[in-house]
Amino acid sequence: MSLDATPESYEAIRPATLPTPPRPKSRYRQPMDTRATISRLIGRETLSEHESDTLFEQILRGDTDAAQLGAILAIIQSRGATVDEIVGAARAMRRHVSRVPVDGLQPGTVVLDTCGTGGAAKTFNISTCAAMVAASARPGRLAIAKHGNRSRSGRGSAEALAHLGVNVDASPATQAACLRRVGVCFCFAIHHHPAMKHAAGPRASLGVPTIFNLLGPLTNPAGATHQLMGVYHSELVRPVGEALARLGSVHALVVHSEDGLDEISPCAPTRAALVDGTSITQITITPEDAGLERSPIDEIRATSLDEAGAMFRGVLEGHPGGPRNAVALNAAAALLVARLAPSLKEGVSLALRAIDSGDAARTLEALVHASHEA
Repeated sequence: MSLDATPESYEAIRPATLPTPPRPKSRYRQPMDTRATISRLIGRETLSEHESDTLFEQILRGDTDAAQLGAILAIIQSRGATVDEIVGAARAMRRHVSRVPVDGLQPGTVVLDTCGTGGAAKTFNISTCAAMVAASARPGRLAIAKHGNRSRSGRGSAEALAHLGVNVDASPATQAACLRRVGVCFCFAIHHHPAMKHAAGPRASLGVPTIFNLLGPLTNPAGATHQLMGVYHSELVRPVGEALARLGSVHALVVHSEDGLDEISPCAPTRAALVDGTSITQITITPEDAGLERSPIDEIRATSLDEAGAMFRGVLEGHPGGPRNAVALNAAAALLVARLAPSLKEGVSLALRAIDSGDAARTLEALVHASHEA
């Protein structure tokens, strides 16, 4: 399998350097002294995976007050979360997720997510549109459980899909039916992570990205084994790739572009970490690698929900330009991650075929109808 990416930044991690994921059971034992933990963090100490698991279990159970939680999040954010801290916190959060059943999917169907962290330069909803296109390009072989939330900008995946007519408040059973019948569903984070209510106040008060921005995409309600995940800073590409490997991802791509997107940019090179089991390869992806010309970044920026929705629909209606290139490039990466395209160039061809045939637009309309059925 080829990624068609520029080779100068390749760097492989030997599989032996990453531990085998432990059995998926709770390791929550004795509670941690939160004040003592904050003192350690102030002293620039880091948490082990087990300590992070235990601490975030306490947070998600509501055993940490708002001031303590605000301090923990701010301190970790100021120095950057370690891989152990990310993995431990993700394990705790995975135990509290309200799940979407996937047992009704055809054998061999790949379950994939295109959720990113947010917090990056604001464009229209590229990853959400790419999910529609990728799902329609390989019907019956790919099921995309698109995890997402609202955004401070008012143009997150939840707002965008609701604007387009999707019932973003559909139950897990309805979401599962959407996966089976349409090949894509939307998993609204606020419904699948009820324990996050304990962190909502401090996160809103801080007003900056925190470790929780990383944890959402690592906690897909349908248990997605394949991911295309954008992150809000280039320094997060490698550690999030390592975290995905340790959490048991089969195949994933973590991306951040040089022009500040938590997507693969159609306008500039994108730094990426390709996760293949326990092996990680760092690469750089350019639009030219996929056979696309670069687009001006202003073409993919949206300043309102109406504008974002119009760009979304314009892509599915076959309009040329930057938005089409952005979606085709990211849909191609999703197909590559799912092992349903041998290269980015072939993935782009499949994505454009799905758009131009009308299949992608029909997938959105089918999701609109299916999401409203009980």
